[in-house]
Amino acid sequence: MLTSLQNSLVKQIRKLHAAKERHKQQLFLLEGTHLLEEACAVNYPLAVVCCTQQWQISHPMLWEEACQKSDRTEIVSEEVMAAIATTVQPDGVVALAKRDVSPTPIPFTGVVLALETVQDPGNLGTIIRTAAAAGASGLWLSGDSVDLDNPKVLRATAGQWFRLPMTVSPDLKATVMQAKQAGMQVIATLPSATLTYWQVDWRQPSLILLGNEGAGLSPELAAMADTSVKIPLNPGVESLNVAIAAALMLYEARRQRRG
Repeated sequence: MLTSLQNSLVKQIRKLHAAKERHKQQLFLLEGTHLLEEACAVNYPLAVVCCTQQWQISHPMLWEEACQKSDRTEIVSEEVMAAIATTVQPDGVVALAKRDVSPTPIPFTGVVLALETVQDPGNLGTIIRTAAAAGASGLWLSGDSVDLDNPKVLRATAGQWFRLPMTVSPDLKATVMQAKQAGMQVIATLPSATLTYWQVDWRQPSLILLGNEGAGLSPELAAMADTSVKIPLNPGVESLNVAIAAALMLYEARRQRRG
């Protein structure tokens, strides 16, 4: 059992709390039973799995599966678990997963999201969770957004991180242009739009553009949209949370496609 906070593996994992180290080591943290279950379900490559003795006793089948699918497994003390986890009350297991640096192919079909400069990990995680639930085809993220494998993003997805094709676009404007050339309609949310989001024909292949929490979409990206839509708001309400805006449009698209 690992009990020392000075252990080299413990130090390595603690460094992964910082984005710079996740990029450097090409590893990221999976915290909690549910995320580990989902990773194992899709055979996501695991480097290390650490758990407390109590967690091992409580989850014998998942521990056995993790041992088979990980390069290294370790039992750690409660003190070490508290140190390596980013959560205040970890549930007893933390894994290191290998970053996938190769772009995931996103199809130019169905409904796809393109997110520009989204900074809040809770927002991004909620959008990923909602997109997976609504049956979206995938998600593009601009390079200046929060990392896809930020620990808070992963937790906010409630395990759906492994279910949705996602990739970081090195040039989101170029990606949007590719989508247009492939026949997708590009839809931007703008407060000045005359159409409401339910007046769009979502049965067509559609790319939804969503921008930064504070600044919204950049003028350059907004100008690339074929259609601009608004979400009606009561007087005095300036805007909706970006994750809520994404959910409304994704489920309107699902409603029309199912109808």
